[in-house]
Amino acid sequence: FSCNLSDLLHSFLGLLYQEYRDKSTREEIETRRLQDSQTDPEETLPSEETPSEAESTSTTENKAPPQINLLRNSNSRFNLWQDLPEVQSSGVLSILQPDEIKLQEAMFELVTSEASYYKSLNLLVSHFMENERLKKILHQSEAHILFSNVLDVMAVSERFLLDLEQRVEENIVISDVCDIVYQHTVNHFSVYITYVSNQTYQERAYKQLLQDKPAFREVISQLELDPKCKGLSFSSFLILPFQRITRLKLLVQNILKKVEEKSDRESTALDAHKELETVVKACNEGVRKMSRTEQMISIQKKLEFKIKSVPIISHSRWLLKQGELQQMNGPKTSRTLRTKKLFREIYLFLFNDLLVICRQIPGDKYQVFDSAPRGLLRVEELEDQGQSLANVFILRLLENADDREASYMLKASSQSEMKRWMISLAPNRRTKFVSFTSRLVDCPQIQCVHPYVAQQPDELSLELADVLNILDKTDDGWIFGERLHDQERGWFPSSMGEEILNPKIRAQNLKECFRVHKSDDSQRRKLGSRNRQ
Repeated sequence: FSCNLSDLLHSFLGLLYQEYRDKSTREEIETRRLQDSQTDPEETLPSEETPSEAESTSTTENKAPPQINLLRNSNSRFNLWQDLPEVQSSGVLSILQPDEIKLQEAMFELVTSEASYYKSLNLLVSHFMENERLKKILHQSEAHILFSNVLDVMAVSERFLLDLEQRVEENIVISDVCDIVYQHTVNHFSVYITYVSNQTYQERAYKQLLQDKPAFREVISQLELDPKCKGLSFSSFLILPFQRITRLKLLVQNILKKVEEKSDRESTALDAHKELETVVKACNEGVRKMSRTEQMISIQKKLEFKIKSVPIISHSRWLLKQGELQQMNGPKTSRTLRTKKLFREIYLFLFNDLLVICRQIPGDKYQVFDSAPRGLLRVEELEDQGQSLANVFILRLLENADDREASYMLKASSQSEMKRWMISLAPNRRTKFVSFTSRLVDCPQIQCVHPYVAQQPDELSLELADVLNILDKTDDGWIFGERLHDQERGWFPSSMGEEILNPKIRAQNLKECFRVHKSDDSQRRKLGSRNRQ
């Protein structure tokens, strides 16, 4: 490049990372909507050699120039790799194949988004963390919980960005970026795990400070009003590292979908993706571990055992679902009776390896009268039983606390609540639609158009533009889905998404998903053969 790329990036990248990411995902949603509405097979799906960006679960700056304005701002004249003056004047656009140009855009986007992310991190540190008034208000311990190791995270981002910029400066046509991603993920990205694992305490400390220290609340409000923040909240800056490490994995997935199969670039992209997946999982586990431990201690204190006591707290145990159900009294033959006395309230705590059945007693306590290992539970739905027995299912404990088989006829408050309990209690039970891991040719799919934060342990938080297979749905507006990019499952309101109606788009989404996770599959096969031996 004839000019320094670093200056170039900072001159045209006017967006903070939050804005960049939001515009990117919304653009992706709109493009997928457009593709999904096409009915002509010729228009809908490109050839196998040029997979459509519309199905990408990553960002979409790599589409045809007329549709893209993601990086553009009042001071910029270009927004894509192919818009760079050096690229335009070099003549490479007339030489490169369309697939290679798309790949260049995907790699360039990883670089520009890192620059935007670094800019936002820098603002978090210089504008908030190093503010003199804020420093005087916060104790050292409070500041540590609030900002954690953000300086380490920023130093890692800076080093990563410098290496990426250096690669782009080597040649107008970018050779690869995933090898750099791989090296930094392996050697430096553990700082993300430290930062994200602190998230539970960070959120709590922030809420407490807002509540207890009016001076803190006032300074934060004033700092948020500064034009530099572009109307973004302080908390949106605090959550940046977790959003970035997750997004980086998706950006590598986007590159992986565009590289030539069985090429060196595919190999480095698969390696980078695998390492990022490990870091993201460790981040998720870090967050969960902090909150789970506290939750298990809280539950243990509430339980009183009528039967032989079961130790609840364990490092390998966590809560999957809890709640009230109606238990039917008397033998099954009485289920035709139409009386409110037919049912009495019971309360279930379902853990990943154990079910505890209780009755609520005064003082916010629960008396345990039965339990069973989760693997020894079976469920069966009762159909067409009339209004008073709607949403009723049978729960069988193959071996209960008395080492006997026991059955409970249980009534839920709604169809969705019944299905949610049944899927949680017996996770291997067949769902209405088969999951993508069965390699089904077609399966209903949905894309997220509104972000959703899980309210219960069996729910799934959604990010804009997530694509999910629909495994089950209820008449009262809930969907049980499996997200394609990480195979996480959970329930969410159907109003959060739009169904993808075009079968060709769904097929392309699955094909890309299989490709991204093929290294995982081969690893699983190796482990399977090793276990069989």
